[in-house]
Amino acid sequence: METAQHIRILDAEGQLLARAAEEAGTEAKVPTCPGWQVRDLVRHTGMVHRWATAFVAEGRTSYHPGEGLPDLDGTELLTWFREGHRRLVDTLAGAPADVDCWSFLPAPSPLAFWARRQAHETTVHRYDAESALAGTPSPIAVDFALDGIDELLLGFHARKKSRVRTEVPRVLRVRAEDTDAVWTVRLSPEPPVSELGELTGADCELAGPAAELYLSLWNRRPFPSVTGDSSIATLWRETSAVN
Repeated sequence: METAQHIRILDAEGQLLARAAEEAGTEAKVPTCPGWQVRDLVRHTGMVHRWATAFVAEGRTSYHPGEGLPDLDGTELLTWFREGHRRLVDTLAGAPADVDCWSFLPAPSPLAFWARRQAHETTVHRYDAESALAGTPSPIAVDFALDGIDELLLGFHARKKSRVRTEVPRVLRVRAEDTDAVWTVRLSPEPPVSELGELTGADCELAGPAAELYLSLWNRRPFPSVTGDSSIATLWRETSAVN
């Protein structure tokens, strides 16, 4: 996907998140994030938006931590969130394509990385916010869901930080049934090695529509379908959380 597409999605998803949070109320529980209320979700996502903005806006070329969570609630918190989200969108949209700043996953450029990462960060948390409401959550486009699965498997879980490991080598297949996209994930005592494409001999397959797989791989929904050794699906559930 192009950077401009990611920025448009980030823009729309942030607005949906704020709307859902306002409708649910900041005291509402977030079923997809046990122990969190909507205020925790909004504070976290707003902090991440400001953290990301600083790298691009200030050209920071090394890691720095976020500024912490605000002591805000209710209308003031939602206004704070909307202001930070707007600044992130505007910063990314106005940044030069060759902006030099820190990033932490492979990407064509730092700008492409931050636009993609924040689009997916915000989409997953928008789904969290909508889970605090009754009704059907907003849809996720197939191409964007596939992009997010790719980022998660080939980006996040290729890092040394990934805890998805097995003593005995195993193979996990992830299949998006509404497209021809298939990922093969090799598990071992080392970080997972993933590639786009199907290899024979998978020990477990996770399958379903791309949007459902996207959310389930981020541990927001049950896996649509698990075939083969279900302990591998359980391993994913228990160890794949990204910090």
